[in-house]
Amino acid sequence: MPRLLPYFPAIFVVLWSTGFIGARYAMPHAEPFSFLALRFALALVLLSPVAFMVRGGWPGRRPALHAMFAGGLIHGVYLGGVFFAVRHGLSAGIAALIVGLQPLLTALLAAAFLGETIRPRHWLGLALGLLGVALVVAPKLGTGAGLSGLTLLPALLAALAISVGTIWQKRFVGGVDLRVGTALQYLGALVPMAFCAVAFESFRVDVTAELVFALVWLTFVLSIGAVFLLLFLIREGAVSEVSSLMYLTPGVTACMAFLLFGETLAPIQLAGMVLAAAGVAAATWKRDVPPVSQA
Repeated sequence: MPRLLPYFPAIFVVLWSTGFIGARYAMPHAEPFSFLALRFALALVLLSPVAFMVRGGWPGRRPALHAMFAGGLIHGVYLGGVFFAVRHGLSAGIAALIVGLQPLLTALLAAAFLGETIRPRHWLGLALGLLGVALVVAPKLGTGAGLSGLTLLPALLAALAISVGTIWQKRFVGGVDLRVGTALQYLGALVPMAFCAVAFESFRVDVTAELVFALVWLTFVLSIGAVFLLLFLIREGAVSEVSSLMYLTPGVTACMAFLLFGETLAPIQLAGMVLAAAGVAAATWKRDVPPVSQA
């Protein structure tokens, strides 16, 4: 495990990026809130037996509520806001650009509430990352954007939700066992998604091979694998540095979409990917300080 630690950020970026690919497969066959509720319920069913097997790992009522609240923000409100906005006409490019504000929001909140120091190189890296994201999604910012309060507000709420949820996770849930905490998070995310599905949707789901594949992939690889990595990285590293990894997801997703769906990459998008990678490197690079020898 220690040998794999340096590769965890890269693995997380790749896994997290597949979520957008899975959404493309699933959305034609299910309503967003209904699909997310089904995904969270399945993840909870899979994780609950593992969580109950953890001896002495269950937190008290207060930490458990904190974990559920963080999960409701990181998973429920974040994904629900993005899926709702896209479902009602907001282009994927504008949605990605708005959610791309998340690392900047998280860095500001981490400085304000966690006392993390934002050094000049961090600001430079965050700015370069945001510019890179803008270049990656720029070719998609054409017609059919669907700009309205009905779409922009949920997308902005999604960016704010995952930022606040990340801070909440770091500050109040860091001592909770990852297996137990993840199960509690999905319980917290399932509640708002189930409520929204009942209130606004019909629970209509077309069972197709694409839907089943997307559900299985998003549940096992994203909801369990990638989220475990995210919570581990939040626990072990600075929140502002972890959040800057999100800048890499648009570029990685663009590469996957090119390979799977034949979506081409414009030169400006390639430049944006390189710029975003440079921003992440600037924000997360740590210089190894040699130990001081003692006489």
